[in-house]
Parts: sequence; C-alpha cells; structure tokens
Amino acid sequence: MIKAVPPSLESIRDKVAAGERLSFEDGMFLDNPAVPLNEVGALANLVRERKNGHYTYYNINTHLNPTNVCVYRCTFCAFRSDLRDPKGYAMSDDQIRERGREAVESGCTEMHIVGGLHHQRKYDWYRNIISVLHEAYPQLHLKAWTAVEINWFQHLTGWSLEKILTDLRDAGLGSMPGGGAEIFHPEVRDQICEHKADAQNWLDIHRAAHELGLRTNCTMLYGHIEKSFHRIDHLIRLRELQDRTGGFQTFIPLAFHPENTGLSHIRKPSSVMDLRTMAVSRLMLDNVDHIKAYWIMLGIGTAQTALAYGADDLDGTVRHELIYHDAGAETPEILSVDEIRRLISEAGREPVERDTLYHRIERDGNSWKTAEAITAAR
Repeated sequence: MIKAVPPSLESIRDKVAAGERLSFEDGMFLDNPAVPLNEVGALANLVRERKNGHYTYYNINTHLNPTNVCVYRCTFCAFRSDLRDPKGYAMSDDQIRERGREAVESGCTEMHIVGGLHHQRKYDWYRNIISVLHEAYPQLHLKAWTAVEINWFQHLTGWSLEKILTDLRDAGLGSMPGGGAEIFHPEVRDQICEHKADAQNWLDIHRAAHELGLRTNCTMLYGHIEKSFHRIDHLIRLRELQDRTGGFQTFIPLAFHPENTGLSHIRKPSSVMDLRTMAVSRLMLDNVDHIKAYWIMLGIGTAQTALAYGADDLDGTVRHELIYHDAGAETPEILSVDEIRRLISEAGREPVERDTLYHRIERDGNSWKTAEAITAAR
C-alpha cells in the first residue's frame, strides 16, 4: 500500500502554481503557526492576483439593525438584548424609512440588514422592513437576513425555505449576507450557539437561495474556542456547497471580539492570526471569487495589510454598524470614500467601487450607475 506523502510548503507551492485544489491536510499544514506567515501570504497573493489582478473593491453602504431583542443567548454575542432590558429596541416604519432616505442621500448602493430574533414580532414585521424600503427606495440594494433569521422565519410560519425566500425576493430582497455561520463543527457550535440554526440548516438555506438565483456571502467566526481543525473543516464545507451551486460571491473571515460577551476572558485574535486566516481562506476557497477584509473587525491597519494576504475587498463606508462595536471594536463608525481609496492605493492596489453584485460603479456625486448599464445605454 502506498502511503500518502505529508504536505510540505514545496508540494503546496507546486499545487498553487498549477491551479490544483488543496486538501484538508494542506490546509492544516498552512494553518500551523510554525509555517512562515510570509510564505503562506505570498501563495495567497498569487491566487488573489490570478483572480482579481491588482483591483481592490469597496462599496458605499450602510447597516440597519432593526432590533436587538433576541430569543437566543449566543455566548459570543454582545449585541443582543432581552425584551425588558433598557437597551432593547425595535424600529418603527418611519425610523426605517428615515434610514433609507439617509442612505440614498449619502450615495449608498447597498443596505445591509440583520438583527435579533424578536419573539414578539411576527414574520410579517420582518418582511415589511424589506417592502417598506424597497417601495420607497427601489434603487437601494437590500442585502438582508442571515440564514439564522431565515430559519427563525420558518419556525414562525411553518413555510418551506423556497416559499419564504421567494416571498422575501418578491418584497424586494436583493441578496443575503453570510452571517450566522460561526463555526460549523458541532464540537464548537454546540458551545457558542447551541440553540440556533445548525450547520446543515445554514448550508441548506444558502443552497435554496442559490437555486432561486439569490447570491449570498459566507463567513467564519474565528479566534475564540475553535481549533485549526474546525476552521479547515468549515472552509471545506463552504467549498463543497460552492461546487454544487456557485452562489457564494464573497467570503468574510470574521475576527472574534470578546468584550462584553460570555467569552470575555479570551484574548481577541492577533494580527498574525488574522492574516494567516485570511491567507489560508483564500487558498482553500479556490471557487469563491472574492475574499473580504472587513475593516470594522480587523482594524484598519490589518485590513490594509490583508490586501497582500489574499483579500481583494475592504467592504465599504459602513455607517450605523452596531453588532461588532457593541463587542468592543475600536474602529471608526464610518470611513469616507476618500479614506477607503487612500488605504487601497497605499497598499499598491487599484480601488474600484462596486455594487453588491460586483458590478463596477460609475459615479457623479451621489448619482450612480453600473458600468454595464452605461455601456448598454450607448
């Protein structure tokens, strides 16, 4: 019997150069702190430039968290509130419309909508958020509701995934974010978020969305109680679903912020871990086009450095972000377009404004069109 040859930096370098898929064992090797970070980063940068050249994408976006009241008590969450807690809230239609108006007047192309699972609000309340915004501001792309929220809507309605997703799409849903994935492996998931949608539910919901033509993102929350094995397992599960559907457009590794959570005794991940996770993710997810360095969680300096470690997207202006700032993120609440473009240019990359679906944006002040629409009109 022929014994499998254990991975080495040389064998992995040959695979990457040839465009071959890396194995679970390759991922574990690269995720080992003993392997020089600069070597892993160089390989990730090769893949990044092969896919996206020197471009780095950003968008002008805003966040909307309609409620922080949540039936679940995930150990890692600092955002949630009980119904009677003084900090608990649920936004009215007028408040939601006002956020939409502010977004459009600020030139936003996207609104990112996620929040708590309010046990006194029916499904129609969540759907209404989408329809109110879409009717008032149809030019605003609504990227809304994680798989955990969709799973909650199933609980509220008893409907099939296809019926819920079709209903939300008809109301104005444009795409889905990738939150709620956390870590798929039950050894970890059962400890940090035992009651909410499990890994199979999360994957099934994204598969159903892809089959309906809805593009989605995907994520991984790292730097808490998980180990290297759990991270590589998570990436491979995402890769396998992408092989089947092709519906993921961006992967976002999310650095855990422990402050004000049930895991506050844990130190947040180091910049070295951030960069290694970014690079390994780029190398393992060979079938996902974009990797995002989410500056809110990484910090501006690490996010900028990540553009040489596999990332080709910095997210965007991100006004009104609450979830990670409640958990101790010390980054600004918003970045200007000029600041984002400067960060990208300083890193030796070419800044490109995109919409949610990665169409290039041509802008005249707060008025904008996609490059494709301009070309089609000529």
